[in-house]
Amino acid sequence: MTDEATIHISSAVVSVLPDRRDGVLRALAALPDVEIHQRDASKIVIVMEATGSGILGSRLAEIASWQGVLSANMVFEQVERLADIGG
Repeated sequence: MTDEATIHISSAVVSVLPDRRDGVLRALAALPDVEIHQRDASKIVIVMEATGSGILGSRLAEIASWQGVLSANMVFEQVERLADIGG
């Protein structure tokens, strides 16, 4: 078995209090390797990338602890070899 470089790509739904949504959106936009893909009054869909699933889990735990965030739940995770995606 070889130690090939991989990238973990995950989508997550962040549920927020509507009056805190804009602040949470700004904080999410400031995080590295996080993209906002959809939003409504109380839910935000994000995609995150990291070199390991532990990093993704830690990032979600951090987001879940923010003021105005009710929950941050991973929906999907995929692991790709960097060599396969040109990285």
